[in-house]
Amino acid sequence: MTEAEVASAERVPVEGARGAGLRRRVAVRLLAAWLVASGLLRAGWARVAPVLSVVSPVGWIVLGVAVACLVAGFVLGWQEFVYLGCALAAALVVSIVFVFGRPAFRVRIELEPLRVVAGDRALGRMVVQNARSRTSTATRMELPVGRGLAEFVIPPLAPEEEHDELFAVPTQRRAVIVAGPAVSIRGDQLGLLRRTMRWTDPVELFVHPLTARLDPAAAGLVRDLEGEVTKRVTNSDISFHALRPYQPGDDRRTVHWRTSARTGTLMVRQFEETRRSQLLVVHSVDRRWYADDEEFELAVSVMASLGVQVLRDGVKLSVVTEELALRTRTPVSLLDDSCRLQTVPSRYATTREFARQATRRLPAPSVLFIVSGSLMPLGEFRSIASLFAADTQSFGYRAAPGETSRLQRVGELSVVTVGELADLAGLVRRTR
Repeated sequence: MTEAEVASAERVPVEGARGAGLRRRVAVRLLAAWLVASGLLRAGWARVAPVLSVVSPVGWIVLGVAVACLVAGFVLGWQEFVYLGCALAAALVVSIVFVFGRPAFRVRIELEPLRVVAGDRALGRMVVQNARSRTSTATRMELPVGRGLAEFVIPPLAPEEEHDELFAVPTQRRAVIVAGPAVSIRGDQLGLLRRTMRWTDPVELFVHPLTARLDPAAAGLVRDLEGEVTKRVTNSDISFHALRPYQPGDDRRTVHWRTSARTGTLMVRQFEETRRSQLLVVHSVDRRWYADDEEFELAVSVMASLGVQVLRDGVKLSVVTEELALRTRTPVSLLDDSCRLQTVPSRYATTREFARQATRRLPAPSVLFIVSGSLMPLGEFRSIASLFAADTQSFGYRAAPGETSRLQRVGELSVVTVGELADLAGLVRRTR
């Protein structure tokens, strides 16, 4: 190989390395430029977006038609299109005047009461006070109430003057009804531009489900200071069971010395395990188990009736559904959360899988309630009950409006069919 060829061979890798380095520098600079440009665009959009948000959908349509008419008029030479485009553009320009000005109000929303039972009456009140030192102008306000929208016209108010508006809250069905936020509306009569200002936070009204009053100690729950005696034998508890010979590792505090002295063999005490009553409600809200909304509402009422009475009896309670675990600290918290329950699509392969996942971190229950609709097969009730120990009392409750209320036994499981909520108290007494 000649000297020229050697020099050329040495120069190729050097030039290749320089080219790769140059490409990397160019790529880094392009990336930096793109980041800077995107940052500037985001900052610019953050300033422009509030201004553009004032234009309503109707306003955008009018603007588009105006531009199209002006372009078509000048291109085709049609004066009619030019006149129409100018008229629409003028309407947009004139509407700008109506969005200027900034009112100053103190607004509050009052609901009385904050919790009602489905069917009871509830009223709301919106109080608007002028916070400026001069008389305010007439203002239009909107207040969402549930799925509806209430509109009010607030007259001119003197400084610190108040104006209130009353409104009715629909409470026919169990729900969490949100009132608010209250917003003031400034804009033209055509609705081309619309500027809103928010004055309050939403306020929740809880419409509790209908419940039945049950007898104390529902379903035969034990209410004592020592707890419920089980059939499980343990080496340390309160309820004495029997004596047995001492085995290495036994606690010497359990040695019964009198019997040991009489028999000549160390004897220790055995006890029956006791535990506080723990009730578990597994309420399936799977949509496939309910024939209609009326059936689901009855199931929620059954669950709420059982849960409220259990909490009044002072028994620990846990309520689980596919959607959420309900708070059970007080009857009110349970009823509040029951207002949020809705049917959901199937999320688990089987109801047993749902029950296993939802209860795996909960303490072992002494009593189990399974609540569902009329379309849940009895086999599903039994599969849920089989997850728990044999000494757990299990009861299934089927909501079936229109059917005859009855009690039936399916193996060790008692299944209660509830045709009307008024029948629940008598059915619970029969299961004791």
